[in-house]
Formats: sequence, structure tokens, C-alpha cells
Amino acid sequence: MRSFFGTDTALKIIKSEVEIDPSRSPFIKERVEIIVDGETVDDIVAQASTVGSENETNKVRFLKINDLPEENRIKNDDRLRIERTIGNELIGDFDLRNPDQIYAVVPYGGRWYFGKCTKSEPIWFKHIKKPREYSTALSTRVARAVANIAVPHPEGVRAIDPCCGIGTVLVEALSMGINIVGRDINPLVCAGSRENIAYFGLTGEVKMGPIEEITETYDVAIIDLPYNLYTHASWEEQFIIINHARRIAKKVVVVTIESMDERIVKAGLQIKDRCVTTKQQFTREILVCE
Repeated sequence: MRSFFGTDTALKIIKSEVEIDPSRSPFIKERVEIIVDGETVDDIVAQASTVGSENETNKVRFLKINDLPEENRIKNDDRLRIERTIGNELIGDFDLRNPDQIYAVVPYGGRWYFGKCTKSEPIWFKHIKKPREYSTALSTRVARAVANIAVPHPEGVRAIDPCCGIGTVLVEALSMGINIVGRDINPLVCAGSRENIAYFGLTGEVKMGPIEEITETYDVAIIDLPYNLYTHASWEEQFIIINHARRIAKKVVVVTIESMDERIVKAGLQIKDRCVTTKQQFTREILVCE
């Protein structure tokens, strides 16, 4: 949320001027593009006759996810009545099974909002089973989140994953249209990364070689620090990776299973944001550094 919208909330709903495709994140269910709003449901009904198209069928949903307190929750019968009342006012015919356009109504912040509803497609779910896998690799959901944290707004951004391993982050980033290249010192994982990328019909560059040899500069580098059987790195080697990441990129997102604060600061980077994720016995920190 902080990477996409610049703020976060403890609620399951957020209002923002920033437009994000909900399919980009495993943690976003849907987006409502606000067309009309008002103080009451009646205000929405009064404006609904200006919404829709004669060439499209439609359906109205009352979003169950909202910020109403439990004692003010609207019961199912009332939700259905609100959906029908608004739907009857829309331009075009309704189709409850296969509408051309889904609209949604939701109470939030003491007002009512109505607009086009776009549901998230679980694109990431299709990437779970890869031809080449490592047990210690990031989960697909976390890899997609890391890519979004690193590059929330892809236009004009050049990214690199210089320790790409089997390519879990690369697959997610490329599937979202992020301009990213991969690199690794291990020829076996480079081959596996290329195979995984091609398996999902994506196109991406993966070169073999250490981060020290990189001469290009990038807007962001994603560093999932090596710790598995195939590409283990000592503390000194990890510091070298971080130091070179600072050299080649303006922004560095570090994924680590151990505290790296001291080495990150020593490399000349500042930690701007952080979060924690777990997978089986591993606890990982995701650090946003500049």
C-alpha cells in the first residue's frame, strides 16, 4: 500500500487518486473507479441515470468490504435492495450472470461512492508451478509483492535483479510489464531462470556474471541475497553485493533472512521502509533503501 499509494491503512479498503490495476497485486481484491458520490444512497440513486451505456449490459454490487462499524453494518436484504434500486436507474439493460460492466456501491468515510468495478485476476497463481524451482526461493505471492514494492509505477523505470536465482521475481516483474533484466553468477540457475521465463511466454534477458562486472546504471535493483545451497554468500560477499547495488542503482530493495541494517548503512544506503514476511522456517525482511 505504501509503495503504490504513498500511505497505508489498517482497514481492508483505501481511497486514493492513484490508479493501480488490481491484478498487479495478490493482496488487492478489486478497484472501484468512482463516477459519482454523495452523502446518502439516495444521492447515488439520483445520479445513476447518467451512468452506463445503451450498448452495454450491467450489474451492480454492494461491496461488503467497507469502513462501516459492526453495529451499522447493512444487512443482506438491504444490500440487495440498494443494488436493485441503483441498477434500475442505470442506462442499459442489466445482466446478473455475464454483464459487460460491473458497477459497485460502497460506503466509506461517511459518504457513499459508486463507480466501475474491476476485479483482480490471480495472474500470479499461474506462476506457482515452474519447470525449475528451489525450495528456498521466494513464494510467488511475495515475489510479486517485492516487484511491486521495487517498481510500483513502471513507466520509464529500468530495473535489475543481479542475484536473480531461478527467476521468481523476474517472472512476476516481466508479467506486469516491468522493464527488468536478470543476472547471476551460477550458470545452472541462469539457465533455469531463462527456462522459467520462456515457460510463461515472457521475454527477458538473463546474463551470467558477478554484480561487480555491471557497468550500466538502473533506477532500481532488487537484491534477494543468496543463502541457499547453490549460491551461498558469506557476510563479506553479501556486503560486496549491497555495495555494488548502491553503485549501479538509485534505489535498492533488499530481501534478507538476517539483519542487514549495519551493512546497508556502511554501504552508504539509507533504509526508507521495511516489512517482514515468513515462509515455513524462513523469516525475511524486505528493505527499501536509497
